[in-house]
Amino acid sequence: MKRWIASFLLLLLLVSPLFTSVASANDFSGHQMKEELTFWVNKGVIQTDAKGNVYPNRAITRGEFASYLARSLALPVSTKYTFKDLHANQSRTIEIQNAAGAGILGGYPDGTFKPSQQITRQQMAGMIFKAFRYLDISVNSTLVPFKDSKSISSNFVGAVSAASNLHIIRGDNGYFKPKSNATIAHASAFLYRMFAVTNQSGSPVPVPPIVDNENPKVHKVSTISNSQLHVTNDAYSSFANALAAYNASSVIQTISINNKIIKMKSGQVFAAENPKQYTSLYSDTALKNEVTYVQKGHELEYIGSSDERVVVGVGGYTYYAKHAEVDLVPTQLSKGSSYYIVTNDGLLVHYPYYRTFDTKSKQYSGRYTAYTVGPASPTMKKGQTYTSNDGVHFKEQGNGQAVTYYPYFQFQSVRKPSSYTAAELNLFIMNALDAREKTGIARYKAAKTKSKLIGLGSYAKKMEELHNVNAMFILATAIHESDFGMSANAQNKNNIFGIRVFDSSPEKGEFYQNPTKSVDAFITRYINLNYANPFGAYANGAAPGNKAVGFNMRYASDPYWGSKIAGHMWRIDQFLGNKDANQAELAFISYTGTTNVNIRTSPTSNKRNNILFAYKAKHPGEMSAFGYPLVILDRAKDEDGYVWYKVLADTNPEYMKPAERYGWIHSNLVTVIK
Repeated sequence: MKRWIASFLLLLLLVSPLFTSVASANDFSGHQMKEELTFWVNKGVIQTDAKGNVYPNRAITRGEFASYLARSLALPVSTKYTFKDLHANQSRTIEIQNAAGAGILGGYPDGTFKPSQQITRQQMAGMIFKAFRYLDISVNSTLVPFKDSKSISSNFVGAVSAASNLHIIRGDNGYFKPKSNATIAHASAFLYRMFAVTNQSGSPVPVPPIVDNENPKVHKVSTISNSQLHVTNDAYSSFANALAAYNASSVIQTISINNKIIKMKSGQVFAAENPKQYTSLYSDTALKNEVTYVQKGHELEYIGSSDERVVVGVGGYTYYAKHAEVDLVPTQLSKGSSYYIVTNDGLLVHYPYYRTFDTKSKQYSGRYTAYTVGPASPTMKKGQTYTSNDGVHFKEQGNGQAVTYYPYFQFQSVRKPSSYTAAELNLFIMNALDAREKTGIARYKAAKTKSKLIGLGSYAKKMEELHNVNAMFILATAIHESDFGMSANAQNKNNIFGIRVFDSSPEKGEFYQNPTKSVDAFITRYINLNYANPFGAYANGAAPGNKAVGFNMRYASDPYWGSKIAGHMWRIDQFLGNKDANQAELAFISYTGTTNVNIRTSPTSNKRNNILFAYKAKHPGEMSAFGYPLVILDRAKDEDGYVWYKVLADTNPEYMKPAERYGWIHSNLVTVIK
């Protein structure tokens, strides 16, 4: 799909006028690379100043070349990677993040990108090489000899060889000069040649879909009867006109454009098949600020839609999605919907409904999966079916009786250590692997000797002590992400957390010398860097959570990831004696203001120097149910008689002294989970 998109973009670039003059005079009109520079200026890839100049002989920076790549490839918006030396929401930052999300570039170990640093010829070759990988185009990496080949960094040998073989980057009198800085003119030429190679690679030229010669801007309205959509003969030239007819009739159920429903009276929203393999959810109607995302096929609550966007609900939050990334299914055409059942043993079992698209038959189909969340609320009825779009607020099917229930491990801070020893966790691992072997399923054959989780309990406890991350959470996540240590990425790459394995490229992922190195990366590069740490880029609470709070908001596209992790933690706890469940008093910050919430070193706000850290402002949602999760350790009153809660601190242990693993918060800012 990526290759298709790139080919289509290339086609648009090549058939459009090449040499439309941008200005009557500029500083590249007589340049050796005038053709390449003019081409990219006309396309808006290389931008001119007010006088129409581009300064072709100036050394180009890392940020500039990243922007060129992002614009020329029309890379999809991504916020998966951020760099601490970039300013949020600036166009250059967005383009760099898009290129990083596409796997074309990366930052430095300290979390910076260094956009103003001049890019070297070998670094440019590296980005071009990754661009070909993004386009799914195979290239020859046979070494091309240069007189200074030994000066090429080992990290760039393959990239330089590929670019040289394709004549994208050429030598100078037999020298490559890998560490020399490239100019803007060089960049224009390299990109021009790169796209020429793309055009010659055999990428298929797309054929526009046949739509019976229908004007793609024509809006149609439909009725529904006998589980069939019936398109009327009425056609409208604008959404406003179609909406007027839609609102005036109780029979009309949908508005569509080119057979795609864009508005309906009621129904479901599903994350649709698209090149990203997930649907972005935005907090703004301009669809710029991506807050979270959902894996294709999963169901969302339908609130409404316009011709520009779809309004969906997740956990009491209102988000906006692009029409191209969602499918609207009217209630009358629904084939299934997610639900929960309370078993006779009092367990809460979730049956998510997953909608898939078969590219061969061009048909949608649905299927149910199932997993156990853990024990149900005592107020929930055995044998009863419930619905919930956030895993906390449940409605009993039939009478609509509401139950609010927070599954314990899903909302317990990972800063609370497990009571289990390394030996006990290892015992659970071997028991679980034995159970997998006994299923007779082929992928679990010899699991007790082949699994990459064997002995992991010992390292998980070590990491718990060193980094203050619950060992049972570490193990549960590894179980979930690696299929008990038996997944291909676990077996072949020692990657037991699916690190750098994306929805669009599940076969990819980082390689580690051994599974413990994967644990190190998971804790230091993800959980303690950006997720659990309140100073992190994706800090939404130090608990597995859901799509409204916790790690699940940004870490995983599966909206039930946090619930599934909690289920694994519950199973570990059950096997080892039920010593950890419900051992802490849970709460969440329910403050709805726009200022940060302070955690203090003492139960008073009358001191200026007693702020330990602050949570960034986060609205807990329309139901005020999903503020930052807390673990309450104690209570105290200040000199004015106000109650304060002593809570576990979410900050990394390196930030605090050993005696400061907790802090104090005013009770008026907190809601205790009953």
